[in-house]
Amino acid sequence: MDGLGRRVLIAAFDGWNDAGEAASSAITALREGGTYETVFAVDPELYFDYQYTRPQIATEGDGTRTLKWPEAALLRPTRTTRGGTQLWLLTGVEPARAWQAFASEFIDIALREDVTGFLSMGSMMSDVPHTRPISVFAGSDNDALRTSLELERSTYEGPVGILSVLGHAADAAGIPSASLWASVPHYVAGHTPSPKATLALLDRLEDLTGATVPRGDLATEAAAWEASIDAAAADDEEMTEYIHQLERTRDTWDSPEASGDAIAQEFERYLRRGGGDGPTKPGRDDPRR
Repeated sequence: MDGLGRRVLIAAFDGWNDAGEAASSAITALREGGTYETVFAVDPELYFDYQYTRPQIATEGDGTRTLKWPEAALLRPTRTTRGGTQLWLLTGVEPARAWQAFASEFIDIALREDVTGFLSMGSMMSDVPHTRPISVFAGSDNDALRTSLELERSTYEGPVGILSVLGHAADAAGIPSASLWASVPHYVAGHTPSPKATLALLDRLEDLTGATVPRGDLATEAAAWEASIDAAAADDEEMTEYIHQLERTRDTWDSPEASGDAIAQEFERYLRRGGGDGPTKPGRDDPRR
């Protein structure tokens, strides 16, 4: 996979970019499936608002009481893969302030460590059904990457999260960047985390990087997650009908014979059913990008 090179920095953050904890759980799976060491961590006093992201107190095994402060860190793998792709990790809590300085610190370290590509992972609440495959938008503003990896270009304009700031800084520094965004059904907020979305992100990550990505028990957890939502919907006729509406919309989008007229007709039916602003094609043009 020449597009992102052989030393790819994978970024995901807790917070606004992480619906259903899908992206942060994907980073956790990568971290638990390998061995990593911290290359650099920011000073939390500079970037975090402790009234918004409070430090946590815990008791250690020896009875010691410790405070854990919000953090963001860049990790490198301690094992090299001959001829393969190395996945470096950038993870933590989305900062509350000084985003340009925050991004500059990490991109400077990435340049020092000869990182060849930057790939961010996020997740968003969307009008999609839990019964269908999780849609993952894979995009880039880099022309060469879009050609080599068959990515899309987002047309979204509006507020963004830290992932977009980091990706923009990476591109400006000469590190090609791309992003992955999983669409999490908005009606499953009470069924967090969402392992099915995490699994979809990891599958797409493996496609783009060529790296072997650990998945652990995610397939089993995803099936259990879907079954739990099925059970909840079975006792709620309104929810069941709403899911059927989302399924019909998704199937229209995915149908190989779907024409512009067919999509327009489905859109109009959705509006007549009281669908508000109408369905969004899964995984596209979300503010988090």
